[in-house]
Amino acid sequence: MPTTATLPREQVHRITRALADPRRFDILKAIAATDSVPCTALRSDFPITAPTMSHHLKELESAGLISGEREGKFVNLTFLRDAWDAYLAELKKV
Repeated sequence: MPTTATLPREQVHRITRALADPRRFDILKAIAATDSVPCTALRSDFPITAPTMSHHLKELESAGLISGEREGKFVNLTFLRDAWDAYLAELKKV
């Protein structure tokens, strides 16, 4: 992820599209509130099906806002603060 305040325009669009879904934004906030959160913990916080959660996480990961680290059959999710900070810097340019 970029460590500067510049993101490619395409990534800015991917992040904006990912955050347009209110539930996805809530999921991102839950991930950002911790150092690392297991995917299974999110399932208990959000009353949605596993495939729907998987879709939301895939969108956030594709946008470059989270990363997932597999440990056996579990995945721990981490918020990518550098990408978030760079996104906010791009928004400030508007």
